[in-house]
Amino acid sequence: MGIRRLRDLTRYRTETCQERAREINRLANLLEDAGIELASVVSDLNGVSSTAMLEAMAAGERDPEVLAGMARGAMRRKHDALVEALQGNFTDHHGFMVTVLLRAIHDADARVALLEQEIERQVAPFRRQVQLLATIPGISTTVAHVMIAEIGVDMSRFPTAGHLAAWAGLAPGNRESAGKHKRAPTRHGDVWLKGALGIAALNIGHRKGGYISARYQRLRTRRGEKRAAVAIAHTMLVAAHHMLAHDEPYHDLGADHATRRLSEECRRRRLITQLDALGYDVELHRREAA
Repeated sequence: MGIRRLRDLTRYRTETCQERAREINRLANLLEDAGIELASVVSDLNGVSSTAMLEAMAAGERDPEVLAGMARGAMRRKHDALVEALQGNFTDHHGFMVTVLLRAIHDADARVALLEQEIERQVAPFRRQVQLLATIPGISTTVAHVMIAEIGVDMSRFPTAGHLAAWAGLAPGNRESAGKHKRAPTRHGDVWLKGALGIAALNIGHRKGGYISARYQRLRTRRGEKRAAVAIAHTMLVAAHHMLAHDEPYHDLGADHATRRLSEECRRRRLITQLDALGYDVELHRREAA
């Protein structure tokens, strides 16, 4: 019951955040229509400085100098750029639409804040699992909440990490024709989980160091950003299955793991080939560390 309630909350939070993003995009398009290039100067149209300027414009203020003077903090250093960006053909119609859109954005912000409070309350029994998942690079507390809500904490439902990945729609696609296996798209799976892990995987691209980041960079070069993100989401989910099943934090294999693994494999094949040429049949067994 607790997981089901948490799932309702995290899904509605995701929908509300998506709705908020759409409203911000509408606001950006509206300003572009009015010739206002504010989005090219500020990083967030919903920030304190941007909101103050937009509300003043909606109330009838049109002087770029006055509007730019409403900037706060570090935004004040961009005064000249703001003055230039705030020159356009902003009409009363634009002002009305800005008022409506800002109200919708603020309403979405209020709902998200309310949902966050309830999520924190509902997720309390799973605090240990959230902390474990948050040790995976790229996995924020928000994404960890979604993972717990969608897959639960009892990994006995999924005999292996492969079963979990297949259920989530993150297992590699497999299409066989005439005895040949060909590349195929992944299954639909759990769109809420895939969406959260996809965002986490793309965030890995901004990180440096560690196994997952190095794997992402390597895959992006060969297969492109989208396929690399799916592969990294799969890697994160496999790690999460092991961590939840064994109650262990994330253990980073290191950025050079693939290189070290490849080097060992190459040496092993070379030695086997040499022994085979001498007439020996070789069967290898790794010796346990003392």
